[in-house]
Amino acid sequence: QVQLVESGGGSVQAGGSMRLACSASGRTVSITTMGWFRQAPGKKRDFVAVIPWSSVSPSYADSVKGRFTISKDNAKNIVYLQMNSLKPEDTAVYYCAGRPRPFGSTDIADYDYLGQGTQVTVSS
Repeated sequence: QVQLVESGGGSVQAGGSMRLACSASGRTVSITTMGWFRQAPGKKRDFVAVIPWSSVSPSYADSVKGRFTISKDNAKNIVYLQMNSLKPEDTAVYYCAGRPRPFGSTDIADYDYLGQGTQVTVSS
């Protein structure tokens, strides 16, 4: 089994930055792709970014491209989401997800493991 725990959420003003972290424990060798998703109040959970374990070709949602960066530390089993130039519309609960497939997916249903989420609030 795999456990994912997010950290680093909080409140920030528009234009600011924040870094989220997702720590993986357990059978981490089974995870080959990690992703971030977010869910705003009253909305469905949306794709944000995904990175294969090889770190080759991460991909991003159009809404965050150029502002967010996904990266990971394989030695520590941690995936990061660096968020810059934050906007009020980035306010959401952010979830870390993992799957034992070598290719990324933008569909949360394709992920086997999901963290509990961390709140990010961006004020104008």
